[in-house]
Amino acid sequence: MGLARLALAVLAVALVVALVVIGARALLGALDTPEPVSADRGTATPTTSAQVPTVRIECVAETCPLVTVRVPGGDVLQYRDMSRGEEVSYFEPELSVVLSDAGTVRVAENGKARAPGKAGEREAFTVRGGP
Repeated sequence: MGLARLALAVLAVALVVALVVIGARALLGALDTPEPVSADRGTATPTTSAQVPTVRIECVAETCPLVTVRVPGGDVLQYRDMSRGEEVSYFEPELSVVLSDAGTVRVAENGKARAPGKAGEREAFTVRGGP
């Protein structure tokens, strides 16, 4: 009976070591993967000189609380806080934007600066793409 327990213990230790090795390799692989340009599930793309984004939002405060961008009646493209200097651009034909604190962001609609919002005030608006 002692030999069976010993064999079972050795097997259990071997499985634990294998799991640790597999987990470490997966973690290192994830850390070595370069981050995408945008963390918005691939819907925000970098601004190109040939195409003007429907809306571009830049965080100008230390933290910009809850910035929401969605396609009206459709997908939510962004629903999160932003950090200073972070910018996102969206090129969909029509977008609904909700800013929890309109004074913390700089917004451009179809390449033109939108009037700055008041600090601490919530602002909601719809943007339609240019011709």
